[in-house]
Amino acid sequence: MNKLYGKIMTKDAFLNNAPYAKEPYEGIMVSLDTENNQYKIAVQLSENQVLLVDKVKDTEVQERLIQWIPRVNEIQLQYGVDNDLENYSR
Repeated sequence: MNKLYGKIMTKDAFLNNAPYAKEPYEGIMVSLDTENNQYKIAVQLSENQVLLVDKVKDTEVQERLIQWIPRVNEIQLQYGVDNDLENYSR
């Protein structure tokens, strides 16, 4: 399994006072970059750290999310994320 390379950044830097930010699926985040007129997609690595994996036009967001969501757990494992399941009952 090849490690996915992207830009690791703080969650605050990723959000950067974005007028739109959403977590459509646990572990993945989307925010609007108004300076470049595009949406950024990131995988959450910790409470305060994310991996920027994609930048897309508004018309491509849904399609790209469909591609990235199945890879969230794989990417988190590559970066040593310990998924805490304390919110889930067994």
